[in-house]
Amino acid sequence: MTEFTSHQIHVQRQAENPLLWSVLNVVERQTDSLQIHKLFAVLAEKELIPILDDSAEKDLFKRNFLLMNALYQLQAILLPEKWLQVEAMDIRLMPYNPSKHNVTNEDPLRDYYLDWSHYEADNREVKRLLEEFWTRYKQYVGVGEVTMSQKQALACFELDESATQKEIRHAWRRLALKWHPDRSGGDTEKFRIYCEAWSLLKE
Repeated sequence: MTEFTSHQIHVQRQAENPLLWSVLNVVERQTDSLQIHKLFAVLAEKELIPILDDSAEKDLFKRNFLLMNALYQLQAILLPEKWLQVEAMDIRLMPYNPSKHNVTNEDPLRDYYLDWSHYEADNREVKRLLEEFWTRYKQYVGVGEVTMSQKQALACFELDESATQKEIRHAWRRLALKWHPDRSGGDTEKFRIYCEAWSLLKE
């Protein structure tokens, strides 16, 4: 079994899942409750999820892990605009109710799926996997070769060269959420530009 240092696990817990916006797109279009296997079927149809393991059982596990990881990340990102209910057989968006809906540190399932060490891979494998997914997503949204400089990419996010990875990630998520073309008021070209900037700045 692979050993992970606390630093490695922290880095992995902060990893950006390229499926975030595709999952959000599917969930927002759904009028009824959605099950995890149906969510996978929609994304697989768009060729956004490759085979993740030669073993059918491990492939199923890894597929489920990535989708649940994306759902739990989105749950936090969407607050307080909406509440994303994350249950394998009952995934749905609903109005946010602060007295009922809270993201806490006492949810063992959420904690499990946000920890990349549970994906059963070392740091290099996790990085390779995420890069593969990101490449597929860039092709899906129409991002070609990155031509902007790092300074231009930071300017897109209204940041300067002193920006931390946390600040960059926060700006990317805020702008992607606002301009995703499948959202009301979204803009395909703006979203594509932000994707290009993020692909250059992400670690």
